[in-house]
Amino acid sequence: MSLVQLRGLRPVETVSRCLGYCLTTTEMAEETRAFEQTYTFSLLPNKTFTFQQDLHTAGLLMKWSMLGRISAQAFNFDQAFQSYRKNDFALNFFQDPCVKNNLKTLDASGAWKPLGSDVTHVDVEAVPCTKVSVDIFEPIFSSGIVRPSGHIVKCYHEVNPDFDELRMMLLEEDSDNYHVVSPCDRQEFLFRLFKHIVLGGELCQYEDVISPYIESAKMIYKDLVSVQKDSDTREIRIASTILKVAAHDENGLCYPSGRDNEQTFAYLCIDPFKRHVYVLYHSFGIGLLCNNSVPCS
Repeated sequence: MSLVQLRGLRPVETVSRCLGYCLTTTEMAEETRAFEQTYTFSLLPNKTFTFQQDLHTAGLLMKWSMLGRISAQAFNFDQAFQSYRKNDFALNFFQDPCVKNNLKTLDASGAWKPLGSDVTHVDVEAVPCTKVSVDIFEPIFSSGIVRPSGHIVKCYHEVNPDFDELRMMLLEEDSDNYHVVSPCDRQEFLFRLFKHIVLGGELCQYEDVISPYIESAKMIYKDLVSVQKDSDTREIRIASTILKVAAHDENGLCYPSGRDNEQTFAYLCIDPFKRHVYVLYHSFGIGLLCNNSVPCS
């Protein structure tokens, strides 16, 4: 889809004049926001996510050093979501008493605890989410990163002795294959999930074949993203809005962690029709090495 550049247009300041006073568009917007209510939230404790229930996926997350450090939670909210209010939505979410008392985070010792912090502001990034198939991964198969068998091609790396072309493509901008996936597709939520899974946690054991990465990313994606059928075209399209968030209190960054790391992340996945928001959270570190529901080696 191309973007159309509109030329020759300048921003216009709209002024409403009534009984000798005027409001600029900025002032009008501020008055409008004053009438807009604060979102309130409630925990949905019985909501389950397939990737957290599936034993095979749990075994993979343990292998990738993510088990016990990744979670999904569900909340509902009380009024219609408007995308132009995404920043208000995120701030209301983290300042809501229910969220403050129930949103799970990992502390420095690796123990789960409620958020607890008095959030003052939130960094919000709108994440593209348009994919309804796994075609986004086709360039990986056609570029020599993966063999026809699905095995990931190994390669030399100056720092990491056990490296492969997949991680090279994901991490090294000067690699031959970095651009096989377009910049737009790299920003897609599905691809971000895939990248997070491939890179894993602190003691990640990497896969020799690509299919576990794709299937796990697909499962998490289906858990978090809602779709709808277009009434005119009958095509399936994504209904959810995805926000990557980082919350701050008076002392600085507090969520998803006080320490910044690419593999420490939190996404709000908003279903505007159900008025549900699903929180995907991961804190980089050493995952569980054993789990009661997963046979230990």
